[in-house]
Amino acid sequence: MNMTKPYDIPKSLVWNAYKCVKENNGSEGVDLESIEMFEKNLSSNLYKLWNRLSSGSYFPPAVKGVAIPKKSGGVRILGIPTVSDRIAQTVVKLVLEPILEPVFHNNSYGYRPNRSAHDAIALVRRRNWKYDWVIEFDIKGLFDNINHELLLKALRKHCQTPWVLLYIKRWLKAPMQDEDGHLTERITGTPQGGVVSPLLANLFLHYAFDMWVSKNLRSVRFCRYADDGIVHCKSLLQAQMALRKIRNRFLEVGLELHPDKTRIVYCKDINRRESYPDISYTFLGYTFRPRKSKDKYGRIYENFLPAVSREALTAMKQTIRSWHIQLKCDKGLKDLSKMFNPVIRGWFNYYAKFYASAMFTVARHINMYLTRWLMRKYKHLSYHKRLAGKVLQKLAMSMPNAFAHWKSGYVA
Repeated sequence: MNMTKPYDIPKSLVWNAYKCVKENNGSEGVDLESIEMFEKNLSSNLYKLWNRLSSGSYFPPAVKGVAIPKKSGGVRILGIPTVSDRIAQTVVKLVLEPILEPVFHNNSYGYRPNRSAHDAIALVRRRNWKYDWVIEFDIKGLFDNINHELLLKALRKHCQTPWVLLYIKRWLKAPMQDEDGHLTERITGTPQGGVVSPLLANLFLHYAFDMWVSKNLRSVRFCRYADDGIVHCKSLLQAQMALRKIRNRFLEVGLELHPDKTRIVYCKDINRRESYPDISYTFLGYTFRPRKSKDKYGRIYENFLPAVSREALTAMKQTIRSWHIQLKCDKGLKDLSKMFNPVIRGWFNYYAKFYASAMFTVARHINMYLTRWLMRKYKHLSYHKRLAGKVLQKLAMSMPNAFAHWKSGYVA
């Protein structure tokens, strides 16, 4: 027991928090101090942080507001803490997460250890086969509108550690500083970009939504990933009733369903032939809709399945185009692999998990630019696109590990 400080916070906890922050990297906060700058005087900086946390004298600085473009248009404001504040938040997260994790609902997947987006998608896919109707919902501005009093009430129910409660209260009130240096006080919300914010958001929604649905809408099934969710229903009437109740519930706790991203969808397939205008929805980058499928006897039929969304495909193609692969004639194939394969591997690991053939268009796009690269790099291929394509095929067969889509068999 530390007899000289009011709060017993082990130094090892601060050290472990620092290692987590270093591994995640991240940009600098309002003090413009990077992780490399922080490490120049590492021992002293960590000791000062531990000393302030243990004495109760730590007050978080303002978070830096950074505007990030949304895929759907507009911007999202991220609140970027300083390096030392990220370490302080991680200290609290390391204590709080093991307490809250066993409490959270089994159908909640976002920002939780050992639970992936693929797990959530697989669950939704299985339930689509059992339930004919789906409510697709998105919470508008979740991180900006969380009610502090309700959040703290939920927190006190599971955690009585004084210093954890103290610092979370201070983080909730920490102002946001824009690029002009103006400070905005915060009376609701927790900044998206903070280390502890996703954990607090999950705790808030555990009571605002997860447990509420379990008690008040027992005949439906839900899957939530942060502020995106799917509710499975047996009938259109049940879906309409459930949506009304869910919308009212969110209003009760100070939240609002996004009007453009919330709707009822019919899971149409070979056995479901009702007429309904909405027969597709997108969840975690995958679009669920009627697709051709093959049974174990090789027969083709219509099933309701997930595949990479059109928006994700467009974004990947735009990124590939921005690489200007065809202009990098000074680079060899290994150089291009080193430059771009980590991104390509990430795409195929995520989007080829379900209905992998939908990723063929991305593979073809990459191969097209690699073919153009060959035609520019080697004069004898300059005006022979078909020959360059055959050369690329041979390269793919001889070096399948060079690019993730080649390794997955997308060679042609």
